Amino acid sequence: MANSLALVLVWISILFSPSLATTGDDRFRRDGSVIELTSSDFDAAISSFDFLLVDFYAPWCGHCKRLAPELDVAAPVLAGLNKPIFIAKVDADKYSKIASKYEIDGFPTLKFFIHGVPIEYTGPRKAEVLVQYLRKFVAPDVSHLESDTAIQNFVDSAGKNFPIFIGFGLDESLMAVFASKYKKKAWFAVAKDFSEDMMVVYDFDKVPALVLINPKYGERSVFYGPFEGDFLDDFIKQSLLPLTVPINPDTLKLLKEGDRKIVLAIVQDETHENSAQLIRILRSAANANRDLIFSFVGVQQWEEFADRFDATKSVHLPKILVWDGNEEYELVVGSEKLKEEDRGSQISRFLEGYRQGNTIKKKLKGPSLIGFINSLISLKSIYLVVFIVAILMFVQQFGGQSGANQPVRGEHLD
Repeated sequence: MANSLALVLVWISILFSPSLATTGDDRFRRDGSVIELTSSDFDAAISSFDFLLVDFYAPWCGHCKRLAPELDVAAPVLAGLNKPIFIAKVDADKYSKIASKYEIDGFPTLKFFIHGVPIEYTGPRKAEVLVQYLRKFVAPDVSHLESDTAIQNFVDSAGKNFPIFIGFGLDESLMAVFASKYKKKAWFAVAKDFSEDMMVVYDFDKVPALVLINPKYGERSVFYGPFEGDFLDDFIKQSLLPLTVPINPDTLKLLKEGDRKIVLAIVQDETHENSAQLIRILRSAANANRDLIFSFVGVQQWEEFADRFDATKSVHLPKILVWDGNEEYELVVGSEKLKEEDRGSQISRFLEGYRQGNTIKKKLKGPSLIGFINSLISLKSIYLVVFIVAILMFVQQFGGQSGANQPVRGEHLD
């Protein structure tokens, strides 16, 4: 009886051991390296880790090979968080039952398991940005900042890749609504105890105030309300993008998520000083016209994109227009081109003409650009094409060989 009681006590001590609670299944390394999983330990892994990012890859996949070193860099950083995130990989080509179970139809596919529940990871894949993105999953929706030091530490640790919203004197429950809605796109915090020094640093003179910091683009702004209805939501949604958006494949995906029309300035070269001056003017216009998105692109930087708006190296530039983000754009009569002098007045007249409806509508050349970018050929389609080509080559080769072995009419076979 005594032995039985002792055995029970031993099992209880094992089950509730703090070391076991923190280390989980001993089969898996927790040193920050990427863990290779197989069909025999996959289920155990997703049960063992609270937060596990799994890379479903195929050895022959070029994109997978480019992603692997990014994951190797991110893994030790994520494993060192207060709430650690671990990274694992599984050869989904070899372990096809796992791939089928989690509906993997392309490589690489990333799934983030939160307490065993998978969600598709569609965020950035460069190591630094991937770390910042995933950190938001394990961070509280709204951080509480109780001092000037806490505010500065929060801003520093948030990094430079996502906007930061700090509510000074704002009600936490109000912030929580939007923090949950935009959790994947920005950092949120409320500051209760702060000095006048912080008001000077972040350039606000009364509370409540919502301060936006967009470190990636070096922008800041302050919202004083009203904080009811759609006003706060509109400010946050509009502030997720910089005042002037450089057009590239990544930002196009962000533009698609909004419902605002886009003022687009097409220049010869984004890096030229004349273009920089124009962008500064656009930024001022954007600050006063938040219902529109202001953007720019250089023909030298992305000629294929500019050509869809009939803008090439041989066309007089800059050219300015309003794009619906899909298949149509509008030219304002008399304001299609920007002259060298007094561009501020020209942009004001352009906006006035647009709001008065003095425009000419045009269609983009070729297919819808955003639709084109977001309808990339799926891996299944690639498989199908490769399969068909292989069959045709086989048939052609087999048919050629068969034809070569047929006797010519009238010949004799030995």
